[in-house]
Amino acid sequence: MGYYGYGYYFDPTYFLVLIGAVLCIFAQFRVSSTYNKFSKVRSRTGMTGAEAAQRILQMSGIYDVRVEHIRGSLTDHYDPTNKVLRLSDTVYGSDSVAAIGVAAHECGHAVQHNKGYAPLQIRSTLVPAANIGSKAGIPLIILGALLGMNQVLIQIGIWVFALAVLFQVVTLPVEFNASGRALAMLGDYGMLANDEVKSCRKVLSAAALTYVAAAASAILQLLRLILMFGGNRRRD
Repeated sequence: MGYYGYGYYFDPTYFLVLIGAVLCIFAQFRVSSTYNKFSKVRSRTGMTGAEAAQRILQMSGIYDVRVEHIRGSLTDHYDPTNKVLRLSDTVYGSDSVAAIGVAAHECGHAVQHNKGYAPLQIRSTLVPAANIGSKAGIPLIILGALLGMNQVLIQIGIWVFALAVLFQVVTLPVEFNASGRALAMLGDYGMLANDEVKSCRKVLSAAALTYVAAAASAILQLLRLILMFGGNRRRD
């Protein structure tokens, strides 16, 4: 419930949104600072992120995935539909330990795809539903509230939004597994020395924190919506 005072309405569930925002800001700061630190450390092999990706894919027996350059900073991703591994400006041509770590992480997703890793398949299946949930969930809830607290619309909105939250949760094991594969391949394939692999671990651990924060923020937002609108009574 909320509290009225001094002419305004205070909703304590705002704290859930605030907690989520703080987690995301902290995670973004952590990944930026960690990446910037190790982006200044050149790998002893001198290979770039693109070269590292090509080598990992070949040594993993994957020959049908293209490595492409994409604009931006840390916009790196693997596209399973087109089998394209896209590396950003800060990774593609960089020979830093951080760049090689990020490239190896994206290769980890390509290996997951190649081996039929179940959580990745589940996440790919959830993409359309998650897109709908992130765009339509809250508008449906607001519309239901404007139409006299229409519980049907509100409940549909909450369930639709929950699909986006589920996507964030399923993303966690996919990302953790990709990082684990990346670090193992960098060491097993002799691409980086042990101390360099440890540096990559710090970069990828910081990146993983952003996914944890995003999932936590989404869960807190869903909890807030349930507390505000999940009941079957009208708010006074």
